Amino acid sequence: MERSTVNPWTWSVELGYSQGVVVSGQTRTLYCSGQTAMSGDGKPQHAGDMAAQLALTVDNLEAVLGEAGMSLANLVRLNVYTTDVDRLFEHYGVLASRLGAAGVAPTTTMLGVTRLALPDLMVEIEGTAVA
Repeated sequence: MERSTVNPWTWSVELGYSQGVVVSGQTRTLYCSGQTAMSGDGKPQHAGDMAAQLALTVDNLEAVLGEAGMSLANLVRLNVYTTDVDRLFEHYGVLASRLGAAGVAPTTTMLGVTRLALPDLMVEIEGTAVA
């Protein structure tokens, strides 16, 4: 697999994402369902704590990737949904630092939503990964 980023501007890389990613060659693609701050038994965690929810959400995304033999480094696309964009931006470093440590800046879209599947959830992340 060959992967190259497309960034006509540098500002997005400084925020931890790329404008585009070209993947070529023989690949495996994993489409991850939206991950949230849920415990292993399906119970929402960290009500009202955006930083803790974001960290657990990334942990859960990483667990799905790991089950497929992948890691955060394989991400090419993220969709981030939040019930509070301003609070998420206050804690965005939680996500950006994990992606940076993995050496990846996937294409990313962030959307503010009225609510997620369960009322206590504040952030949900979908990912697409290739290997």
